[in-house]
Amino acid sequence: MKGNCLIAQSGGPTAVINSSACGIIQTALKAREIERVFAAHNGILGVLHEELFDLGREKPETIDGLKTSPAAALGSCRYKIKKEEDFQQILRIFKKYNIRYFFYIGGNDSMDTADKINRLAAKENYNFVAIGVPKTIDNDLALTDHAPGYGSVIKYLATMVMEAGRDTEALYTSDTVNIIEAMGRNTGWIAAGTALARRNEEDAPHIILLPEVPFDEKKFIRRVNYFLEKNKRCVIVVSEGTKWPDGSYIAEQKGNFAKDAFGHTQLGGAGFFIKNLVEQEVNVKARFAIPSTIQRTGIHFASLTDSEEAYRTGKRAVELALTGISGKMITLVRKSDNPYSCETGTAALADVANGEKLFPREWISEDGFFVTENFLNYARPLIQGEVQLLIKDGLPEFIRFEKHFVKAKTE
Repeated sequence: MKGNCLIAQSGGPTAVINSSACGIIQTALKAREIERVFAAHNGILGVLHEELFDLGREKPETIDGLKTSPAAALGSCRYKIKKEEDFQQILRIFKKYNIRYFFYIGGNDSMDTADKINRLAAKENYNFVAIGVPKTIDNDLALTDHAPGYGSVIKYLATMVMEAGRDTEALYTSDTVNIIEAMGRNTGWIAAGTALARRNEEDAPHIILLPEVPFDEKKFIRRVNYFLEKNKRCVIVVSEGTKWPDGSYIAEQKGNFAKDAFGHTQLGGAGFFIKNLVEQEVNVKARFAIPSTIQRTGIHFASLTDSEEAYRTGKRAVELALTGISGKMITLVRKSDNPYSCETGTAALADVANGEKLFPREWISEDGFFVTENFLNYARPLIQGEVQLLIKDGLPEFIRFEKHFVKAKTE
């Protein structure tokens, strides 16, 4: 099938989402079947607004530099398509620019969008291929062993926890408790990953609070006191999605911005809540840190394994599309932990869109405040190696596309 291809990124950026884009772009530019390679500026919104730029006009070194640049170089968005007219408009634009191959890098909602566009194209007998490429730091995508972006965020955050632990150890006479808030709306994968920082009983983190374990205030306070008596200090990692037994969040935003574009509750403040609770109930001074979005794009300490797998999923997406297969997301299939071995597979877009992978209860310690060795064996291979950045004047150098926008065509 001859025609053009379109690549888009969606949702929260990661340290390696650009590696996936690089894998797609470099493979697509070499494919005889693909005539032109376009990018949608700011995800699916770029399609709706007809804002496409020509990746074939970008310098090869710029495209290669995607592997060492964080965030979403194509531009991303959080936009929920709710109207059938929007899907019709997207397909009209695809036809207008002879887009026959569509690659969408994102999470559950992005896979849902790609699936619906693919179904509409089939219904209208438009010869078209849609392939999803996985992306999320939350690691909650169903049917894949792990998602590109996860290894890098836990490598970055676990390092931060190690450093916070040593800072607390040095000044435990005045700063007794340190709290770090990890991202993760409904799943504790990111917070759990900080357990890699703990190599012996003295090391941080001492307590990890996960959304999968209802927050028990009294048990938590007893656990804090245990570590204060034992180590004279306590470092706590709390997932932003930590919940009360009734399912409500211990911290959520109020007011005009309480919901995002998908109707999800906006979170933030779990670390502050735990700080106040510790100070009131334990009567010790506590500090807290909220890395927020910094943790998800920490390319300066990104996992090389994560980056290489992200690139591989992008490359494989194009290879699969050229065989005519459509309606699939590329998955990562683990063959072994030690030595680590992982291959690519596929899953139906609809199955991924309607699933969510919670952190397994069997990987949580019996008391609910830490994780098991089985999880550490799962997570450890994902953080191996470091991405070697381009450095200029002592700081990283990141690429930025020139963005040669395509002149809008008339119908």
